[in-house]
Amino acid sequence: MTAGTWKLGDLKVNRIGYGTMRLTGNGMMGNSDGAPIDRDAAVRLLLDAFEQGVDHVDTAAFYFSPLRSANELLNRALASWREDVVVATKVGPGRDPSGEWLTMARPDQLRGQVEENLRQLGRDHLDVVNLRRNGPGRDSIAEHFGALAELRAAGLVRHLGLSNVRPEHVAEARTVAPVVCVQNSYGVDRRRADETGLVDLCRELGIAFVPYFAVAGLRSEAGAAREQDARVLAVARAHGATPAQVRLAWTLHRGPHVLAIPGTRDRAHLAENIAAGALRLTGADLALLDGPGGADG
Repeated sequence: MTAGTWKLGDLKVNRIGYGTMRLTGNGMMGNSDGAPIDRDAAVRLLLDAFEQGVDHVDTAAFYFSPLRSANELLNRALASWREDVVVATKVGPGRDPSGEWLTMARPDQLRGQVEENLRQLGRDHLDVVNLRRNGPGRDSIAEHFGALAELRAAGLVRHLGLSNVRPEHVAEARTVAPVVCVQNSYGVDRRRADETGLVDLCRELGIAFVPYFAVAGLRSEAGAAREQDARVLAVARAHGATPAQVRLAWTLHRGPHVLAIPGTRDRAHLAENIAAGALRLTGADLALLDGPGGADG
């Protein structure tokens, strides 16, 4: 809560949330060759997050591995939690039961994906649904976003957002229906959203910008490894913080509209991620982190 709050439409949330992908393994195909994650431990971790002030969660029906589904773990945790938690899911991509990726859903298939999320989460409506743009070749999103806008009008979805998009997609979507958030890969060493102006555009429009892989950086779904960036290590030492906390704090310093959704399966890391909201970087820290040192577009 020390990081402040922002609104997803009419839903006020604390800026540090939680991403469920790693609950099913390290990446969406995780645990294929190992023991499944303990179900009770995963649910307990979610409840720990809620107890520490996390009140918005990122998920998707395609976050699953053998024997485990992020949505169903989240459903179980929410069933025993008395307070409101905003759940943001995403549609567009899909996987078959074996885990193989399917082609991007057609607009007429999005209702089925929304209904699958509703069934897995045990809800009668979804708080936020992000249209995930799948692949660089898809230019127009109007037809897909229009299909989701119809589901919003029907009461199945409360608010709409976008994922993996460029500024022109935001402009296009807003001609169809309101956009409350944009999810893109973004962090200290992956700053394409700065180069395109997407972070600033979201601020100007009052839209939440929600970076994913803010901690993992260029390793993406492979997860975070031992920190190698000298800039991050120097700032971490200066504040007695972890590198992951510095990376999260850097994204939060980009503006009050920037949220965080770090995921983890470790209770200690969960507490550290949440505590990153209290880390205040100095001007010198930000200058160092913004300087040369491996930033990637």
